[in-house]
Amino acid sequence: MIRLTKVSKKFSNGTLALADISVAIPQGEFIYVVGPSGAGKSTLFKLLLKEEELSAGSIQVGNVLLEQLKDRHLYMIRRQVGIVGQEDLLLPYLTVAKNVDYALQVLGTPRKLRQEKTAKALQLVGMFPQKDHYPEELSVGQRKKVAIARAIVTEPAVLIADEPTANLDAKSAVEVMKLLLRINQVGATILLATHDSTMVNTVRNRVVELQNGRLVRDEYQGGYTRFVDPKDTYVW
Repeated sequence: MIRLTKVSKKFSNGTLALADISVAIPQGEFIYVVGPSGAGKSTLFKLLLKEEELSAGSIQVGNVLLEQLKDRHLYMIRRQVGIVGQEDLLLPYLTVAKNVDYALQVLGTPRKLRQEKTAKALQLVGMFPQKDHYPEELSVGQRKKVAIARAIVTEPAVLIADEPTANLDAKSAVEVMKLLLRINQVGATILLATHDSTMVNTVRNRVVELQNGRLVRDEYQGGYTRFVDPKDTYVW
């Protein structure tokens, strides 16, 4: 469960990035977060990862109240929340398997368990056959899949996907989306920020829309906008 209660974020320069946001997200839900650039999507995600501090309100992730979480206990949220962004940020000098394994290393996971979890994550995203390849040997779509494997290898309850299909061709975008749906089906909550209207219109889920830092729409089985062009869909 994620619960935001009257959440606001104001930066030191006076910019109000988020204003009075309240939303409840049950475990296992799939939510699109939409809105124009500057609407507050990235700020929202940074608050959920505790990379930024609240100005007002409360955020609960599982049993943890983020505003009460001390820096020395940040591992509690980092284990619960995984993230995959627009850039894959793979380490070029590590193989696919070692890139995924690294996420477990920093948490102090024992080597044998790391090997088991890494293999499981790579199998889930369909990249186990390429485990000994280096990032430069992979396509853009394959690199994105490895980034997703790295994000889920710690078995987070929540996966934040920030523009995961950006810069991908239609075929690769559909493959990534199907992968995220599969991860959702095994129990993870997915928060997906996207400008890909076609994807949102094709695979209907709950839509949370931000405009100028404010929540303007929270719609189940919604489209990218309130009025959807039936032609704006992918072949699924």
